[in-house]
Amino acid sequence: MTPAPNPVLDAILTRRSAARLSAPAPDRDELERLVQAAATAPDHGRLRPWRLIPVTGDERGRLGDVLGEAAASPEQARRAAAKPQHAPLLLSIVHCPVPDHPKVPEWEQLAATTAMVTTLSLLLHSRGWGSIWRTGAAVESPPVRKHLGLADGEQLLGWLYIGTPPQTDTVRERPPLDLHTKINWSHASAGQ
Repeated sequence: MTPAPNPVLDAILTRRSAARLSAPAPDRDELERLVQAAATAPDHGRLRPWRLIPVTGDERGRLGDVLGEAAASPEQARRAAAKPQHAPLLLSIVHCPVPDHPKVPEWEQLAATTAMVTTLSLLLHSRGWGSIWRTGAAVESPPVRKHLGLADGEQLLGWLYIGTPPQTDTVRERPPLDLHTKINWSHASAGQ
């Protein structure tokens, strides 16, 4: 018996990070609809400890200037300044933990933020868009934080670059996971 098509499983198995993305990118309405759906990712207490700052158009150049200023050398500055031009839309991913929450520790809030971003990248892929999550030393740079308007206690986790992926007919195969190193069944059955 052939299993029924499963678009969720297909999206998970075929999604790959796309380093170079071209226009177009999702428009505001589509992006907001996808973020609304991504917000259903696991999130203990429904704290939604995150916010997104879209960077598009000329703002990408201004962000590039700030990234360049934060770089350690002229060569790194040149490369950093060009990075925001690699996609038509960048979403700055800001983790906004609720401090000293009585039931949800900060590590769990960080897990909720990353689950939302992962879900968003899968949703984007399922709609034909490409994305890649980029980070680096600039996420802790005071000029970058100031440029994006981050508050004390907020953590910049990087940028989700979004756009149209290159057209290819093949999906890069990933090596199979050695499940024996990742699932310890003998420990689970020891208590039986």
